[in-house]
Amino acid sequence: MKNRIGLFAAALLFASALKAQQPPPPNGPPSPEERLKRTTEHLGKELALKPAQKQKLQGAYKDFFASMEKLRGDGPPPPPPPPPGKKEDVDKLVAARDNKLKSILTAAQFKKYQQIEKDMRMRRPGGPPEGRGGPQGPPPQPR
Repeated sequence: MKNRIGLFAAALLFASALKAQQPPPPNGPPSPEERLKRTTEHLGKELALKPAQKQKLQGAYKDFFASMEKLRGDGPPPPPPPPPGKKEDVDKLVAARDNKLKSILTAAQFKKYQQIEKDMRMRRPGGPPEGRGGPQGPPPQPR
């Protein structure tokens, strides 16, 4: 009996040591592929998409994320809100993506999508992208 308890304790200690040596999750924003997967799964579930709709939505978001990566370049993502000039480019990409999605989704699904998109923007650390600073007004100017 003591051997079994000792063996169990050794196995538990070994398992906890393996768990402790796992690499930490990567810091920084998720890759475009990870964002594409997460977005497609989330919207597919929330909007109850048919397989054909889900595939077309994935294509629209893949194009959108690739265009956003080109716009951002090699550097880190710009701080919210985007610098002047970039916002217009982002707005064009968002409008093009939404036009594609509007042709893919039903009217009810697109309306629900717009609400989901609005909710996701509100949860971002920078707040909503439209308007400078959201309901609080513009950010303070550096002196």
